[in-house]
Amino acid sequence: MFERKLYRSDMLRCALCQDAPCAQVCTGTDPAALLRSIWFENEKGAAAALPDENPCLRCAAPCETACVRAGEVPIRSLLTRLHDEVRPELEIAMPENEDRLRTDFCGIALENPFLLSSSVVASTYDMCARAFEAGWAGAAFKTICGFDIHEASPRFSAVTGDNGTIIGFKNIEQLSDHSVAENMAIFRRLKAEYPSKFILASIMGRNDAEWEELARQCEENGADAIELNFSCPNMADGGLGSDIGQVPELVERFTAAARRGTTIPILAKLTPNVAAMSPAAEAAKRGGADGIAAINTIKSIIGINPHTYVSAPAVHGMSAVGGYSGSAVKPIALRFFAELGQNPELRGMYLSGMGGVENWSDALEFILLGADSVQVTTAVMQYGYRIIDDLKAGLNLYLAEKGFRSVREAKGLALSSVSETTDVLERDTVVFPKFRRSSCIGCGRCVISCADGGHQALRRGADRKPVLDGQKCVGCHLCLLVCPAGAISASGKRIARKRNTQSE
Repeated sequence: MFERKLYRSDMLRCALCQDAPCAQVCTGTDPAALLRSIWFENEKGAAAALPDENPCLRCAAPCETACVRAGEVPIRSLLTRLHDEVRPELEIAMPENEDRLRTDFCGIALENPFLLSSSVVASTYDMCARAFEAGWAGAAFKTICGFDIHEASPRFSAVTGDNGTIIGFKNIEQLSDHSVAENMAIFRRLKAEYPSKFILASIMGRNDAEWEELARQCEENGADAIELNFSCPNMADGGLGSDIGQVPELVERFTAAARRGTTIPILAKLTPNVAAMSPAAEAAKRGGADGIAAINTIKSIIGINPHTYVSAPAVHGMSAVGGYSGSAVKPIALRFFAELGQNPELRGMYLSGMGGVENWSDALEFILLGADSVQVTTAVMQYGYRIIDDLKAGLNLYLAEKGFRSVREAKGLALSSVSETTDVLERDTVVFPKFRRSSCIGCGRCVISCADGGHQALRRGADRKPVLDGQKCVGCHLCLLVCPAGAISASGKRIARKRNTQSE
């Protein structure tokens, strides 16, 4: 079985440049594209694109000198590892076409399952056109409304990792600031120039009449489907967005209103700011929705300034609760998506998933939990439309390796393994960690964590490397998670243990 060889940590200083200088000086390959593939967990796709002979073998590595961080990114070493370590373990060649990625949206053909989600990344003709040219199958256009939108500045903030990449993203942005007429003109132009691309029109009304009228106009001007925004947490006026999504009766009422205005498919985009999403989803179905889109952003506060005492983004000394997105929310999104996928009342409804998707494997997780399509915003805001290359290549190669003929065959395969409670879990065996001593650097991090956060089952040997006490180890795998060298894995062996009958 293939094990990943390359990680983001191997190339943290890479800036993922536009018009990358490394690519401009390389004559043997495109190092910038290959580095992006590593970043987005598509190292197998990158390795498959390499020639038989290592292109870096007889090269003086001008790419590393030309790099905007000259000498800080080991480009030649990374590409050599792609060729020598990853390429030999490829199970199959890269598929010659993307036919496996073809799917549908409520019966309407999609060339792949990847859509831009309703946000700033799909808010003008030019942006959508460039995304379509890049390879996105379609776009959920930024939410259209009939009332004035006045945005704050600044309106974004983020939680970042050690290398500055965004982990969690907060926005206080609202809806499209273009008029309904302007947005309808964009739809007509996009549909005329990109007839095979999918236009999902996100709308928000203030009353039944507005929901009905907006849905009608979107269909008349070329939209392929409607997405009802019951989930934006940033509305200046109360009673809109996520305020609706938290009340199933309102979800049903306004879905029915939109249904009266259109014959094309309708999805209800639901808020995660609830304990359970099923009540609202079932209400949307009763109102006439054909499917559900989830999740939108999570209400959040981040970045309290210790000197001004104002959270980010600060707008003239004030801030507000805003919507949280990015990689940090994916576990929450998947939890809600599993709920939708397992709900028998929703069987047959179309499901479009989003929340923390950055790479193809993130998207696959939603598909395995029942998603028919996947939407992306925050990763595009950070890295650009170009991420579609690795989204498609990575998923296409995975499907081919598994022998799947289409993306539909992977839909829902993980649902049976997910339980809302832990009472179904087997508790009579222990899976011990496995230590690769050749990779261990003797830092002692595993020993510290086991002592202070685990079960005191590790001690450091004379060579500074960990020694396991099997009588104390409970197989929690905390040591595996904290190891900075990746030198610990699960052994795969299940050892029967005696049940503790003493009360705690």
